[in-house]
Amino acid sequence: MNGTSGPGPLTGSRASAIGVMGGTFDPIHYGHLRLAEEMAECLELEHVLFIPAGQPPHRGAPRTAPAHRLEMVRRAVAGNPRFVADAREVARAAPSYTVDTLTALRAELGPDRPLWLLLGADAFLGLPDWHQWRRLFDLANVVVAERPGPFEQQRDAMPDALRHEVVRREVADGAAAGSAGAILLRRMTPLDISATALRATLVRHGSVRYLLPDAVLDYIHEQKLYT
Repeated sequence: MNGTSGPGPLTGSRASAIGVMGGTFDPIHYGHLRLAEEMAECLELEHVLFIPAGQPPHRGAPRTAPAHRLEMVRRAVAGNPRFVADAREVARAAPSYTVDTLTALRAELGPDRPLWLLLGADAFLGLPDWHQWRRLFDLANVVVAERPGPFEQQRDAMPDALRHEVVRREVADGAAAGSAGAILLRRMTPLDISATALRATLVRHGSVRYLLPDAVLDYIHEQKLYT
């Protein structure tokens, strides 16, 4: 089922957990893929759904059309049976609010199956600016890839409202979480790869090989993206 969208990934056993990784993926790179791989392993996720944003409400329109970003995701996840490209936000005419996507997924999964939202540290710190952000915890657990460095400094950087949620909801590992409502802060292999920097390098015709999958780079060249 990898590289496709549809109900297939959600038909496994009742207890098997599903991960959700959203973003513009403009372009998708090894930082995204490695985060998903490590989180899938530590949480024993059956699938990770990569969901490119169609019209992200929190930033300007992505440089690259949704259909191209979706195809890059499809090519990037091909070959990994746990990874699935999900087109639901690209197909949606309205802005891509995470709370709406998780609401739809929860309706498909039912109330008891664990659902994990995978976030990088920067996205997590900005969570209080998201649409109906507290509702996210009614729909899913949240796992955060923490930055290298002392945990205490990172906690001090959190907005007060977010720190309050961490104090209430933090668990030591995935096994301590239910179907939704928990926060897990998890160290991962640091890969300092930025889609913004990749785009800038591509514009000046520099090399980005070994920073993203060859299949994605081939597609970028085929479609003359970022030129």
